[in-house]
Amino acid sequence: MKDQITLDRIKLIHPVLRDELSEIYDEICSSLTSKSFCRFSYTLRTFAEQDAIYAQGRTKPGPIVTKSKSGQSAHNFGLAVDIVLIHEGKAIWNIKNDYDKDGIPDWMEVVKIFKSYGWEWGGDWKFTDNPHFQKLMGLNIKKCLALHQAGKVDDHGFIKI
Repeated sequence: MKDQITLDRIKLIHPVLRDELSEIYDEICSSLTSKSFCRFSYTLRTFAEQDAIYAQGRTKPGPIVTKSKSGQSAHNFGLAVDIVLIHEGKAIWNIKNDYDKDGIPDWMEVVKIFKSYGWEWGGDWKFTDNPHFQKLMGLNIKKCLALHQAGKVDDHGFIKI
């Protein structure tokens, strides 16, 4: 099932990755055959949005949801996607559920597709971030921030890659 919220969020990703992310989403939709579907919960996140969620659990109420301040996340440059599975109308972050009963957890089906396109999965990191995928296009976060600070951006504010 295609999710309009996700289709709209794909339009926010860095232009270099948009077509690829659309292909990834098509594959995900084809692979999940139950009543669950994948939603991209975040793609581009502005610096202000990043600071707001960084404040959660620190200076604002709520749980801590990120370790990254503005300029320290691939989301700030349109180079990352966070996902959530939606099953029977509820958000699911359990990576072991196999709703389509094909012997492979649905979350891991999504991971496999992203990895086949060369995206890095946060679940492979020392501090795991299972919803997170990123593709830095040969850069690192410090280089992305330096390009942004130097004004090496396109007309829409995306760093030039």
